[in-house]
Amino acid sequence: MTIDTFDGTGVKPPHWDLDNVVAALRVSREATHNIRHQRRIRELPSREALTTIVNGLSAVLFPTHYGRPNLTDESIDYFVGDTLNTTLNRLTEQVRRGLQFAEGADVADDALTAQAHEITRAFAASLPDIRALLVSDVQAAYAGDPAATSIAEIMLCYPGTIAILHYRLAHRLHQLGSPFIARMICDISHSLTGIDIHPAARIGGSFFIDHGTGVVIGETAILGERVRLYQHVTLGAKRFPADESGMLIKGTPRHPIVEDDVVIYAGATILGRITIGAGSTIGGNVWLTQSVPPNSNVTQALMRSD
Repeated sequence: MTIDTFDGTGVKPPHWDLDNVVAALRVSREATHNIRHQRRIRELPSREALTTIVNGLSAVLFPTHYGRPNLTDESIDYFVGDTLNTTLNRLTEQVRRGLQFAEGADVADDALTAQAHEITRAFAASLPDIRALLVSDVQAAYAGDPAATSIAEIMLCYPGTIAILHYRLAHRLHQLGSPFIARMICDISHSLTGIDIHPAARIGGSFFIDHGTGVVIGETAILGERVRLYQHVTLGAKRFPADESGMLIKGTPRHPIVEDDVVIYAGATILGRITIGAGSTIGGNVWLTQSVPPNSNVTQALMRSD
């Protein structure tokens, strides 16, 4: 005899047929629709861990802004050293996990661990240079925005500053051979700020993104010194070349080159491997697919007249 059980409301609990559903999901996961890298990797990098790592690196680079407000001249170096040591150990593990997805990464775990240590060591050595670039970016924001009242305001309240900080860290990791982790760090920034910068893009110092929401900078874009972007600017690709089998060819230069001292106003869309000459101004909502010489002033009216 079957005895039905009821919860406190007098309603019979539902029967989900869990055994059959779980079994079918296993078949899909392990056989029919297996999408694991090399059909074996289960240990993925952690977004939560990377968020903690970026917060730790931010505190190391700017202790009183992103670390602890009560630090003193006596305690600050101890705080930086302790935080850096903990953060680099965490980073090494995430880099190791990310290296499993590199091309030709079917190597022993010991080799991956050693490679992760080398990447992290080189990354740590570059932190003073990264900080110098970030300081130039913050100074450019302060100089370029009449609404800015202090450096602290820029560092704590400007989404562009947060996005650039994430990008600078991620770009260095990308250069050192950890592209998966770099991409995840930039995606975390995208979620926080609405600004999407590919970590492989090359961006010079004194970079300023004002307001920032909706800015997109593609993988092969190159930006010079003292470039300023406003919200909803896209530096994208015009077309995607494919090989004989129809697969997209990856890594080809397909995004714009923006030279020094260029200002690009809100809503402008710049596509393809074109060059925006130094000192140029691109007006709001312009759609641009051709190069312009230095010191150009491109507006919607000008584009319509063409």
